Amino acid sequence: MMSGKYTSIDAQQLQGSVPAVPDQGPATVNFADSNLQTFPPSGTQGKISAASGPPRDADDSFSKPGSGSDESQQGGWLRTFTIAAYKPYFDVDTSDVVERIRDSLFPFRGSFNEKTATNPDLYGPFWICTTLIFVAASIGTFVTYIAHKLKSKEWDYDINLVTWSAGLFYGYVTIVPLCLYVILKYFSAPAGLVQLFCLYGYSLFVFIPALCMSIVPLEIFRWVIAGVAGFMSATFVALNLRAHIKSAGERWFLIVAGIFLLQLALAVVLKVYLFTVSV
Repeated sequence: MMSGKYTSIDAQQLQGSVPAVPDQGPATVNFADSNLQTFPPSGTQGKISAASGPPRDADDSFSKPGSGSDESQQGGWLRTFTIAAYKPYFDVDTSDVVERIRDSLFPFRGSFNEKTATNPDLYGPFWICTTLIFVAASIGTFVTYIAHKLKSKEWDYDINLVTWSAGLFYGYVTIVPLCLYVILKYFSAPAGLVQLFCLYGYSLFVFIPALCMSIVPLEIFRWVIAGVAGFMSATFVALNLRAHIKSAGERWFLIVAGIFLLQLALAVVLKVYLFTVSV
């Protein structure tokens, strides 16, 4: 009984001795600024720099204009052996190639060089020559096959038609423009070498439908087709180069005549070696 009485008295005395704490409102906590509020940090931290760019072997789309790549920084004759040196000559789309093929089928216009002066391409000539190689070999093989079967004779496939066609077309579209380039430079009427490749490459397109029509087993018809194709191709090249070659002096007519006759000779060679069947 005594312990309980003293306990209640002590509690009352402690309650009266503790002062009241006034209400000061909600407490405010201030935090110091940190570098975590911005990403990436403004300064360089560690081994990785914020200004680091893409690897050197990254795609060209990552490089800024004017920065240049290893290929573009190479100058002189070494640039000839880089892919970047030939990119501009393959910068054409389907509509450009189709339009240039259409112009080659209308040889009397003589406006091909003017249209391609600022953007000659090698894409069309390459695929025209490649198509001619397989068309000439396949059509020539089919013609000889039919001729042998009609006479009931044995027939063997001649693989030399493919190699012969490749040498003829690739060699013609490369060597002839090179020789013409040297001749025009000698007569002080230089022409662009790539533009000559482009002109001669597209001039061969007319032989693709001509070779396909030569499948008709009539000798006179084949000669007519070869003559018409050769005349169209020769006229296309001669008329497009005539205005330029006139600046070479009085002998310009001989140069144009030589160009014309050389294209006709190509048509004769195609007829004689591909569509003359000996059984």
